[in-house]
Amino acid sequence: MAVPAAVMLAVGLWGLHRGGMWRDEAVTYQVARRTVPQIWRLLHGVDAVHGLYYLLMHVVLGVAPGRPGEVDLRLPSVCAAAATAGLVAALGTRLARPRVGLWAGLMYAVTPLVGHYAQEGRSYALVAAGATGATLLFVRAADERETEGETGGEAGDGTGDETGGGTGGGWRAWWWYGAVLGVTCWLHEFAVLLLLAHVGTLALARSSGRVWRGWGCAAGGVVLTLLPMVVVSHAQSAQLAWLREPDLETAQELLRQYLGPTDGVYWVCLALGLLGLTRLVGRRGEVTLAAVALPLAVLPPVALMLASQLTPLYVDRYVLYALTGAPLLVALGADRAAGVLGRLWSHSTAPAPRSPALTLAGVLALVLAFTHQVPLLRQDRVPATRPDDLGAVAEAAARTLRPGDPVLYLPAHARGTELAYPADFKGTRDVALAEPASVSGTLYGSEVGAGTLRRRLAGVDEVWAVMEKYALVSGYRPRLATERAKLAVLNQQFVLRQEMVIDRIALRLYVRPIRGGLD
Repeated sequence: MAVPAAVMLAVGLWGLHRGGMWRDEAVTYQVARRTVPQIWRLLHGVDAVHGLYYLLMHVVLGVAPGRPGEVDLRLPSVCAAAATAGLVAALGTRLARPRVGLWAGLMYAVTPLVGHYAQEGRSYALVAAGATGATLLFVRAADERETEGETGGEAGDGTGDETGGGTGGGWRAWWWYGAVLGVTCWLHEFAVLLLLAHVGTLALARSSGRVWRGWGCAAGGVVLTLLPMVVVSHAQSAQLAWLREPDLETAQELLRQYLGPTDGVYWVCLALGLLGLTRLVGRRGEVTLAAVALPLAVLPPVALMLASQLTPLYVDRYVLYALTGAPLLVALGADRAAGVLGRLWSHSTAPAPRSPALTLAGVLALVLAFTHQVPLLRQDRVPATRPDDLGAVAEAAARTLRPGDPVLYLPAHARGTELAYPADFKGTRDVALAEPASVSGTLYGSEVGAGTLRRRLAGVDEVWAVMEKYALVSGYRPRLATERAKLAVLNQQFVLRQEMVIDRIALRLYVRPIRGGLD
């Protein structure tokens, strides 16, 4: 467990300060720095699904030395990813043997998608850690060979028995499982789809009614405690209006992200993963590693993709935790391949390789896969790989804007740059702002009405506009009256004098023409 966790920690810390936050991270940063009552008020109107995470980050940023920055924002995700790598290793060790756990944990640590979200100031790496921990507790509770007092093979004894060993499950184990999964679901409600994966595992294990009842009580408790979140977040579902229905290409892309985006790594891992399915169903009541890993990797993303055919909900990061099933299957397949090679050697005159040599060979193969994907990992540490770089926009604003300059944000959420980097906008005048975000209980602040905005703009001869690029497209018509008034006044009463475009945001200077032309 320690080695994969240490490797994941090193990968996560590498290039952690990549130069700027993107907009989702900026939301975490500015919300987490509000007071608890202000966060609580915000959650009644928006982002309830991230409420527990914001409160956690409020504590983290509150204890950070000095003024908290981007590294402080991302450190919890790095630590959570390291914990997940260790938990993946623990699952592999418990249900197979130590070398399977080692290989699976290391593969998880060097997977580019994991490294990507390990360096995000959002909840997804923490959700993955919680889900993997809940799965480990689920395995302990569901293994009937333990709950009935059967010793089976001791995990890690080198015999290849996948029954594991331990002290037994029982109702206390189910209670801990429900508690950990319940907290994880409050970090992000789509973690509840993990229950489907565990249903699949119990079905493949042909578990007894006693185990099903224990799981059902725990699952029922999780669902009941999550109902308030579901009710509130459903009322806020307009936040997901930007999503589109996933298709076959979406599923293929996710499989690539699971197994490795480069062809060489992908095809080898796919072959090993399929080989890992050769012992999917064990003896009655026995939880095998394949029976845990396959439903975990498949059922949550498939369920979300199917649901998204009715109402688009799918984004890969919402089911990041399901990725943990893939390295477990690949590592199990590699162990199967090693066993086949060992039997072939036993019929030859050459000495059979010892277990430590096989373990080292697998580690070296993972090192090779890692070096093959280093260019992707290095590229991921460049701000341009995120949807936008608000830090670069803020730097441009700091170089350009002067104290007292009027600024207009179009649409209102373009104000996120100023909220994340207020020092770079210090002294500027927000023309449309009625009430700051932290006071109004909104993400980006409340704005004045269209009439008030027109009166405010009537008194200025020039204004800087921080605009989303899509707001520059001909035919763009905002839904809100204030947004339409911003666009109309800029187009009708001002002319463009200067423009800088950075990623998806444009910084534009508009000036009012005077009789006889511009001065």
